[in-house]
Amino acid sequence: PQSTVVGHEEFCERYEAAIVNAGGIDIQVLGIGKDGHIGFNEPSSSLGSRTRVKTLSQSTLEANAPHFGDIVDAVPKMAITMGVGTIMESRRCLLLASGESKAEAISNAVEGPITAEVPASVLQMHPRTVLVIDEAAAWQLKRVDYYKQVYTNKQKLLSQDHYSKTHN
Repeated sequence: PQSTVVGHEEFCERYEAAIVNAGGIDIQVLGIGKDGHIGFNEPSSSLGSRTRVKTLSQSTLEANAPHFGDIVDAVPKMAITMGVGTIMESRRCLLLASGESKAEAISNAVEGPITAEVPASVLQMHPRTVLVIDEAAAWQLKRVDYYKQVYTNKQKLLSQDHYSKTHN
């Protein structure tokens, strides 16, 4: 949403209502911050939060500086973000991450406890979350070999299901 919006609370309420009126969100595509944030839900964000104005952390300001001429002071200090609770109501979540700089956040989100300190960790509770990550982002996962095995087995099941449907 625009940073020039007047009446932020009302805007956020209308945004939530628009989601409901549209029938909800089918797929939520997310990135992850180096500290495990999703959207602009910084560490310590309520896991039940709704669309609202959030103050951005210093690391988020620094990460976004390239979009503002590499000037950290030019980055807006606050942003309107969809809340974690709103994100969790999506029918599906797709989390994308690449690079070693995201490895710790991915490890904490996937294998760590569910905590407001790592907002992405709440995705462990979503029934239809898919992560698409590269090897560099996955390097700190303790069970990466198991996850690859799970993926391979699911692909086999999907192939068998497809074969059954097309040949019966």
